[in-house]
Amino acid sequence: MTNARVPHWRAWLAVAAGGLAGTELRYGLGLAFPETVGAMPWTTLGINVTGSFVLAALTTVWMARPQTAFWLRAGLGPGFLGSFTTFSAVVFSSDQLSRAGEHPVWIAYLGLSLLLGLGGAAGGWRTGRLLTDRLQGDRAGTAP
Repeated sequence: MTNARVPHWRAWLAVAAGGLAGTELRYGLGLAFPETVGAMPWTTLGINVTGSFVLAALTTVWMARPQTAFWLRAGLGPGFLGSFTTFSAVVFSSDQLSRAGEHPVWIAYLGLSLLLGLGGAAGGWRTGRLLTDRLQGDRAGTAP
């Protein structure tokens, strides 16, 4: 007897592959744009805001197109974007800044992370809606 709630092996593989790719991209960006000790962690902030935007856009499109394969959604969402964006990096950076006595910086960083993360998600949602409307228009033959 199989459990219908357990994802198929393709989903597990997609999450693993997506996780590897997201982690490597994040690591590569960290090498390309190193963060200065005691300064605002702009690279981590940019990664997390970008990930919030992309995840919101994809999720919005997937909600309108539920036929998208589960393994693909799992690989891109929790796999790739889950490893690309991490809350633990925000906490770690804030802790390091706090321990260094950079209180205005870590407070600003947390505030920016929250505001820009929500803004990125809102922008991603809006972009996803526009993409969905465009795709539905293309299917109906009414796109410009």
